[in-house]
Amino acid sequence: MDEINREGLKILSTFDENKPIFMMNYLKYKSIVSSTGKTGKETYKEYMNAALPFFKKIEADIIFKGKPITCIIGPLKEELWDEVLIVKYSNKNEFFKLMEMKNYPSALRTSALSDARLIFCK
Repeated sequence: MDEINREGLKILSTFDENKPIFMMNYLKYKSIVSSTGKTGKETYKEYMNAALPFFKKIEADIIFKGKPITCIIGPLKEELWDEVLIVKYSNKNEFFKLMEMKNYPSALRTSALSDARLIFCK
């Protein structure tokens, strides 16, 4: 998990720098984080608290956070993951700034999740 798709970053890098971008995080929490004994949801909450100061240093806002309830169009038997989080960045450069920030708590994020998707949207 958390492998960066270089081709995806290349596509993002060609996007108009004067337009906002949205990153959809599709999250599946670990039931228990073995190193701490906390749930993945508790650990992700710690990650969000630790990450918030980094978001305040750039032009980014969390515009939606919620739990998927049911699939209206798509496979009926597919298990929905735990949460969707959508972050709006004023432009692609703000996202790249975040990726380069030292001490960003990405390890805490990784420890909370059994699976995740980060999907670039315009």
